[in-house]
Amino acid sequence: MKTVIITGGNSGLGYACAQAIAQNQDWYVILACRNLQKATQAVNKIKETTKCDRALAMKLDLADLASIRAFAQEFSDRDLPPLGALVCNAGVQFIQRQTYTKDGFDTTFGVNHLGHFLLTHLMLSGLALATPARIVFVSSDTHDSRKMTGMPAPYFRDPQLMAHPQEDPALKDKNIGEIGRIAYTTSKLCNILCAYEFSRRLQQQSSAITVNVFSPGLMPGSRLAQDYTASAKFVWNNILPILSRFVPNVNTIETAGKALAKLVLDSELESTTGKYFSCTKAINSSPESSDRTLAKQLWDGSIKLTQLKPEETSLY
Repeated sequence: MKTVIITGGNSGLGYACAQAIAQNQDWYVILACRNLQKATQAVNKIKETTKCDRALAMKLDLADLASIRAFAQEFSDRDLPPLGALVCNAGVQFIQRQTYTKDGFDTTFGVNHLGHFLLTHLMLSGLALATPARIVFVSSDTHDSRKMTGMPAPYFRDPQLMAHPQEDPALKDKNIGEIGRIAYTTSKLCNILCAYEFSRRLQQQSSAITVNVFSPGLMPGSRLAQDYTASAKFVWNNILPILSRFVPNVNTIETAGKALAKLVLDSELESTTGKYFSCTKAINSSPESSDRTLAKQLWDGSIKLTQLKPEETSLY
C-alpha cells in the first residue's frame, strides 16, 4: 500500500480525485487542507461513499511557509504507508482585492506556486522511499496565450516581482481585477515551468519519481470562483455546469477528478514524465512553458523566496 497526498482535497477537483483513488485498495488517501474541519468532513464522506477507512485529513496552509514545513514533519512522524504520489491541486484566484500570504507574498503566486514548490521539495525524500512514485501539478490551459480562454496572457517576470506585484511598475495602471487574473494565469504557467524542471532534475539523478502536469479544462462549479461577484458566481455555479454537457473542453468536476486520479493510478504511465495532460490526453503546453531559461530563473528565485535549505531537499 502507498499513500497519496492531495492538496486542497476537501472539495472540487481534489475531492473528486481523492474519492476515485480511495476506491483502490492499494492506496491510503491524505487530504492536506487549510481548513482541517472541512477536510475531516470530506474524509468522513469519502469513507462513507467508498466504504473504506484508508483516508486521513491533515492541516496544511500553503499560504504559510511554516505550516508547510510543519506538515512535512508531521507526515514524517506518522506511521503511514510510504508516499507514492503527491498531487499539487490546491489553487486560488482573487479578482476583487489584493491579498497576501503570511510571509508577505501575493496570495495567488504564494499558494499556487511557491507553496507547492516548497512542499514538493520537502516530500522528495518520502517519495524516494516508495519509488516508483509520482508528482502531479494541476495547471490550466489559461497558461497558454495562444488559446481563447477568456483570461489575460500570463506575465512572467522576476519571481520577486511576481511575489510582490505592488512593486511592479508595469502593473500600476491596471485594475485589481485584471491584476488578479494575470496573477492566476501566470501562476499556472509557473506550475508547468516548475514541473518540467523537477522532471528534468530528477531524470538527471536517474530517479524513479515522475512529474507531470494536469489541466482539467474549464470546470464550472469549482471553488475557483469564490472571489467573483455574486452574479458571476451564479453563472459559474449554476449555468455553466449545464453547458458543460454540450461545450467542448468543459468538464464536470467528477470527470476531471477521475482523469486526475488516472495520472496517479494508471500503470501504463509509470515511467511517463515531463508531460502536459489535458484530462487524459497528453498535448503540448505553450512554448513559454518549455523555456529552460525561465524555468531556471523561477527555480532559483523560488529557492530564495521560500528560504529552502540544502538539507531540506535532494534537489537544489
